[in-house]
This record gives sequence, C-alpha cells and structure tokens, in this order.
Amino acid sequence: MGASHSVSGHSIHEITVKRLWAQDSRGNDVDLSIYKGKVLLIVNVASKCGFTDSNYAQLSELYTKYKDEGFVVLAFPCNQFLNQEPGTGQEAQEFACTRYQAEYPIFDKVRVNGPDTSPVYKFLKSQKGGFMGSSIKWNFTKFLVDRKGRVIHRFGTTTSPLSIEAKIKKALDQP
Repeated sequence: MGASHSVSGHSIHEITVKRLWAQDSRGNDVDLSIYKGKVLLIVNVASKCGFTDSNYAQLSELYTKYKDEGFVVLAFPCNQFLNQEPGTGQEAQEFACTRYQAEYPIFDKVRVNGPDTSPVYKFLKSQKGGFMGSSIKWNFTKFLVDRKGRVIHRFGTTTSPLSIEAKIKKALDQP
C-alpha cells in the first residue's frame, strides 16, 4: 500500500513511495529525493470527508500560486478514518484532478497509523508529533517540509491550507 523501504531520521528525501499509474505510466516507485530543494506540503487526503472541499480547493490554489517558486503539494489518499477514501488510489486521483483540478502529485493509498504505517508517515510523525501524541488524528493533517527535507511544521485537520500561506512563503524564502 503506497510506500516502501526503511525510514531514516534525517530527510524525507531518503524515502521511496509508490506513484499512481496515471502520473507515472509504469506505476513505478518514486524516490522523494527528486524533491530536494523544494518546499513540500504533505497531506493525507480523503474524498468523502467534511473537510474535502475546502482542503482540496485551497491546496490547488496554493500549489498553483507557488509551484514556480519551488513549492509542491504531495497528496497521500488514506482510508483509515471512517472509510472516507474507499476506492482505489486511482479513483482518489481522478476525483481530485477532475473536481479540484489538482495538478500536484497524488500517490497511491497509504496507511498513516498502526503497524502498516507507510515509511513516509513514520518519518513525518517522528519529526513532528501532534497534540496528544504522534498519531494522525484525521484526514487532511498537513506537514510542511523545508528544502532540505526536514519537517518544520505540522498542522491539524482544522487548519486550512490558506491559513498557513505565510509559513509556506517563509519556507520558500529560505535557501
């Protein structure tokens, strides 16, 4: 389900994930080192959540606004919260791209908690724990990652993407 290889404690760039076939015609693994030098906003997404409309719309807006400055949203569909991403990873991608014009990478479905947690989420949670522990509490938890692959902020579900725009701009201003 979505990610592979061991987790290092140094950089998100040391992790490999599974990209969906529509973005990578062969469904290959993607080494996150391709994002070295980029500011990343990594989000666990779901298509049937009460936060779906606002988050997807705002993620697309931020990506469009800052992609030329080195900003990338990385979306990871997840079905661990009340079956709110029940379809395949491909269906999640089609939903985001069709309904919200998402142009950023959408990866294969992952697990963000439990024994089968994907390596990318093991890394993110090890870098920035959340309120009352490190587990992901719900869909649309956001991790802001600097150009060197280090997690600099974690935001809960109710934090809208547009409300963190100043933090994104500050990260983009850093070498």
